[in-house]
Amino acid sequence: MVPGEENQLVPKEIENAAEEPRVLCIIQDTTNSKTVNERITLNLPASTPLRKLFEDVANKVGYINGTFDLVWGNGINTADTAPLDHTSDKSLLDANFEPGKKNFLHLTDKDGEQPQILLEDSSAGDDSVHDRFIGPLPREGSVGSTSDYVSQSYSYSSILNKSETGYVGLVNQAMTCYLNSLLQTLFMTPEFRNALYKWEFEESEEDPVTSIPYQLQRLFVLLQNSKKRAIETTDVTRSFGWDSSEAWQQHDVQELCRVMFDALEQKWKQTEQADLINELYQGKLKDYVRCLECGYEGWRIDTYLDIPLVIRPYGSSQAFASVEEALHAFIQPEILDGPNQYFCERCKKKCDARKGLRFLHFPYLLTLQLKRFDFDYTTMHRIKLNDRMTFPEELDMSTFIDVEDEKSPQTESCTDSGAENEGSCHSDQMSNDFSNDDGVDEGICLENNSGTEKISKPGLEKNSLIYELFSVMVHSGSAAGGHYYACIKSFSDEQWYSFNDQHVSRITQEDIKKTHGGSSGSRGYYSSAFASSTNAYMLIYRLKDPARNAKFLEVDEYPEHIKSLVQRERELEEQEKRQREIERNTCKIKLFCLHPVKQVMMENKLEVHKDKTLKEAVEMAYKMMDLEEVIPMDCCRLVKYDEFHDYLERSYEGEEDTPMGLLLGGVKSTYMFDLLLETRKPDQVFQSYKPGEVMVKVHVVDLKAESVAAPITVRAYLNQTVTEFKQLISKTVVHLPAETMRIVLERCYNDLRLLTAPSKTLKAEGFFRSNKVFVESSETLDYQMAFTDSHLWKLLDRHANTIRLFVLLPEQSPGSYSKRTAYQKAGGDSGNVDDDCERVKGPVGSLKSVEAILEESTEKLKSLSLQQQQDGENGDSSKSTETSDFENIESPLNERDSSASVENRDLEQHIQTSDPENFQSEERSDSDVNNDRSTSSVDSDILSSSHSSDTLCNADNAQIPLANGLDSHSITSSRRTKANEGKKETWDTAEEDSGTDSEYDESGKSRGETQYMYFKAEPYAADAGSGEGHKWLMVHVDKRITLAAFKQHLEPFVGVLSSHFKVFRVYASNQEFESVRLNETLSSFSDDNKITIRLGRALKKGEYRVKVYQLLVNEQEPCKFLLDAVFAKGMTVRQSKEELIPQLREQCGLELSIDRFRLRKKTWKNPGTVFLDYHIYEEDINISSNWEVFLEVLDGVEKMKSMSQLAVLSRRWRPSEMKLDPFQEVVLESSSVDELREKLSEISGIPLEDIEFVKGRGTFPCDISVLDIHQDLDWNPKVSTLNVWPLYICDDGAVIFYRDKTEELMELTDEQRNELMKKESSRLQKTGHRVTYSPRKEKALKIYLDGAPNKDLAQD
Repeated sequence: MVPGEENQLVPKEIENAAEEPRVLCIIQDTTNSKTVNERITLNLPASTPLRKLFEDVANKVGYINGTFDLVWGNGINTADTAPLDHTSDKSLLDANFEPGKKNFLHLTDKDGEQPQILLEDSSAGDDSVHDRFIGPLPREGSVGSTSDYVSQSYSYSSILNKSETGYVGLVNQAMTCYLNSLLQTLFMTPEFRNALYKWEFEESEEDPVTSIPYQLQRLFVLLQNSKKRAIETTDVTRSFGWDSSEAWQQHDVQELCRVMFDALEQKWKQTEQADLINELYQGKLKDYVRCLECGYEGWRIDTYLDIPLVIRPYGSSQAFASVEEALHAFIQPEILDGPNQYFCERCKKKCDARKGLRFLHFPYLLTLQLKRFDFDYTTMHRIKLNDRMTFPEELDMSTFIDVEDEKSPQTESCTDSGAENEGSCHSDQMSNDFSNDDGVDEGICLENNSGTEKISKPGLEKNSLIYELFSVMVHSGSAAGGHYYACIKSFSDEQWYSFNDQHVSRITQEDIKKTHGGSSGSRGYYSSAFASSTNAYMLIYRLKDPARNAKFLEVDEYPEHIKSLVQRERELEEQEKRQREIERNTCKIKLFCLHPVKQVMMENKLEVHKDKTLKEAVEMAYKMMDLEEVIPMDCCRLVKYDEFHDYLERSYEGEEDTPMGLLLGGVKSTYMFDLLLETRKPDQVFQSYKPGEVMVKVHVVDLKAESVAAPITVRAYLNQTVTEFKQLISKTVVHLPAETMRIVLERCYNDLRLLTAPSKTLKAEGFFRSNKVFVESSETLDYQMAFTDSHLWKLLDRHANTIRLFVLLPEQSPGSYSKRTAYQKAGGDSGNVDDDCERVKGPVGSLKSVEAILEESTEKLKSLSLQQQQDGENGDSSKSTETSDFENIESPLNERDSSASVENRDLEQHIQTSDPENFQSEERSDSDVNNDRSTSSVDSDILSSSHSSDTLCNADNAQIPLANGLDSHSITSSRRTKANEGKKETWDTAEEDSGTDSEYDESGKSRGETQYMYFKAEPYAADAGSGEGHKWLMVHVDKRITLAAFKQHLEPFVGVLSSHFKVFRVYASNQEFESVRLNETLSSFSDDNKITIRLGRALKKGEYRVKVYQLLVNEQEPCKFLLDAVFAKGMTVRQSKEELIPQLREQCGLELSIDRFRLRKKTWKNPGTVFLDYHIYEEDINISSNWEVFLEVLDGVEKMKSMSQLAVLSRRWRPSEMKLDPFQEVVLESSSVDELREKLSEISGIPLEDIEFVKGRGTFPCDISVLDIHQDLDWNPKVSTLNVWPLYICDDGAVIFYRDKTEELMELTDEQRNELMKKESSRLQKTGHRVTYSPRKEKALKIYLDGAPNKDLAQD
């Protein structure tokens, strides 16, 4: 992190080339994981001594010089380098620093101890950065530092060390700055704090957790006596009944003040403090209206806890200059004349009158709220007024007493004593009978409610109405959000302090003036927009009255219960301090152990005190890994380990008694290495691991057996030559002579390098910490061949690219073998699973080519799509189209059955087969699974990303969003814009993205025929949970094989052609993606991936899998999954409907004629464009993989005949009955609003001039509560066409509500409304729609007196 120029410790770069060279030092602090990525940069003269470098670094990072080390970091292992001498006078040049280059240094712990934090200088004057700070802090812990390097996570000092001011801050939980400001203000109010201390908590009567006064009492005790810099407020907010979410809600500090005072009054009922809030904060004012003709006055008395002062008069662009000016405006009466005349009870007519407010008595603590938040009716947004408004340090309130000389006995009291006042003052809604209150010492009482005046005596001293400012609550930010902090004057030393969350600093009167707001320019209309956003929001004054002004209670004046509380809190704090000290001295490091029996790598976290020895740490790790009953403890040791590279860095021989703090390099929250609990057998000896060694995993290759052995670990040095390394391996692996040894280094995936230079070092060959090599030593001629042509290279290449997959075959049932053996006999011997290893070339067929079979099957499939199939010939009328495909495909194979060889028949013994009758049930079962998955929720759409080769089958019925943001349902552009366009490419083309790659190229030659790829399959016994009847294969295959070739290799095991089964890749949570791009390889697969095979015809070139949903516009669930179908490029909509008819009959039980249903676009849940019979897929309709389409059953003949027509769904709203009629489709010839009105009038009988309509909001069916539809929607938009704002109806499927404007809304009783509200809420929740359509409301601030929100309140 490069500091700014004002914080640089050295001058800027000297441009004069004749000056001495400079050294650029870049220091990385490695003592803390949070600062390890931060850098400080120093540009020093080359003659600078080392000690000066240490001093500069210490100043930069805030450490005490001498408590940290600097070591070289230029690619050197810091554990092996000596630290620089912090006392040396040697120059940087003499200390091997290089001018003109970057010199990297690591700041490390010294002697295993973390650096000590440089505490802030408590003797600093008022002009110090810390003392002069005021305003929101950008970063914790940055106050008082000479740079922004020190962060809050740097050490405990930011919260453990008390501010030099002697005051304690409050931790901001998230957005609780408004709470902190108010709490500090109350704490710094002597009268409030002293009264709170006198209250005694009775634990037998209330839970301390939910007692607001008790938690405030605890907080004040901690603020007064804690040694911490800041304390938490979580116990206080918990007593409010708030949870953690409330900490993320910012509220108004004035609102909090009102709510908290109300809560305290409730809690203090029938106690000595019952009237404390009123005694300190409550004032009285008179709200009066006086007739200007007869002098009659009506009035009422209200109470207030604060006085709200407007910043600008209503309708004015000029702000009030001062608080005094705003107070005068507050009591300035207004004249009621003209249409606003007042009806005088005495004159018995409307007369001109004067209406206003008059202060009767001021509270002891006067609270002024500056109403800086307003509403801009031009932009319809809340705004903050940042205009300048001054306020005095002493406020004379006697000038705001309006003693009217025309006061007469004619004045009478208003009887409406319970009404709210009209002067925007707070009313506590208590009884207004104050006849007994006049004698109570609540402030300066000027008038009672009897009409007789109690005017101040002529001899009353003026200073009795003088108030002194002691708290300014400041808001910084905008109306959308910001930050609160408080500037408070201490009555102990008359000094001002800034309480900014956890930071408390001394400020001056000049800093208070900065909170007046505004700018230095003139106060014009735009002055607020360019003014500072940091300004005063609430002011609290205290009456200057020596008789009442209290001082804070001293410790010896505390009540006994407070003394006990102080002692308890002090003990808790000491206990926390001891625990933190233990934590600070505890090394926490990752611990790994390879279980000696299970051979599973275990992971844990070792927490060991820095003074514990290595021997004690081994014992702790031994017990932590539960090895007591597995292996003796003396067969275990701890070694330094790099888990990322799987590298054993070093062992600790002879250091059993060394403290762990020294071994690990100090106590840190995060280490750059780990520990491994290494184990050995009782007859083995531990190998010594020395720093600087590299670990090599040696795999021995046997060319004859074509096998690669498990790795053997060898330790070597980077400066060893290849010849020396061969000799080392020869000693480790006895049977390998070094003379004929070949070593192949695998530097990264598929990067095999033969080490041919005997004198080259391992470092030069590219060895690193952890390495993997293959060694082979044989007398074969393969040694003389070029490496890339050798048998060794081919074997290693196969080894590097072979993955293990687990394949779940379709569910099997015992029965006839005829169908499986028919294919097997055609397939020849290649289906024998007893072959350990086979290289397959092309399709597996010898008697009749797969090409010929597939060609015949394709022709049959085409014929099936053009005519109705009669299933009577096969004796099963319930078979699906795909089932019939299977049967017809098998016929050529069955013809060859009689002439098949006996050897081919033997394959029946190796391959489990199924009953041919069960093929139908298997396929139907598969469809049923999809059907169940889809019909359970309309959200269970199966999507495919345009860049992914896999198609998701989400078993959890959850919609999977696309990573690239494309709408997988957007299958066509606007039908209106494509009416006369030619053929266009789709975003998901058939060959590349749709997954319809053919397994055969243009000439009909198999794409897999030219590639030799490794493939080996063998039966695998899966877990018992996989279910009976399932068959698993363990397949070892070269991942460079294409999906098409992989499917061909699986044909003998599945029992059908590759074109008649599908491959699904299984992910976590049993999510399945169908792999459909046949020309892609298995490179995205990895070891132990699972694959599920399902029967069903795979797609061919130009074909797309389509999910068909039924649109039921008047059902509660309008979207119902029907089936999966296959549409082909160039097919018309009518042809696809013809193919769907038998499938709908057999799979869904729907008997439909081709002219009684339509297909239409489906976008999420919304119906869209109606597809006409003559539309052609890929020409008129863009289609993509896993496309979705709606099928809609028609009540009559199709009305949509042309692309220019528009179909909308209309629904009549009947306000007199509070109900909605069913949907009716309206087909328009144009986008004219007049035509829509005519059609709606035609189907409803409503006169044309009385038709009002509105477009529905949200997702189809655009549900809305009948309680909201009449007023919440924007009825009767003033437009002439439908395709403009606010309608934007450009495609079929829009929802239109309409009504008769002459029909009156039903009047509901409260009981009827509540009952209807419950029904509508239940109905809309079932359909997943919102009950109301309204913007998000701000969460109200509430304090729950029982400590938790009530259930009914939680619904607010």
